[in-house]
Amino acid sequence: QVHLVESGGGLVQPGGSLRLSCAGSGNIFSINAMGWYRQAPGKERELVARTTSGGSTDYADSVKGRFTISRENTKNTVHLQMNSLRPEDTAVYYCNANIASTFTYISREFWGQGTLVTVSS
Repeated sequence: QVHLVESGGGLVQPGGSLRLSCAGSGNIFSINAMGWYRQAPGKERELVARTTSGGSTDYADSVKGRFTISRENTKNTVHLQMNSLRPEDTAVYYCNANIASTFTYISREFWGQGTLVTVSS
């Protein structure tokens, strides 16, 4: 079994900051890309940021300069530092990772359960 567990969501005022974390656990052989997606009410899930095992990163235009993704490979963990938050950042944030388990050694996509971020005064 492989699991991704997110933490760090909550309520924050506009202009504030939050840090999301996602830890992979279980029978993990290797992790390639890790990232964050979000889904606002009535909208489709969209990519926020992602990073490869080599350290390259990719951001949605709407969060560039405000959000920073980072990764701790030895802990199978990815973080999302969110600064200058706006009401339009309100969404459920999902961790995503391409993981090869020790059962199959074949990489496939895993999702976390989601954590709610609400930006409101």
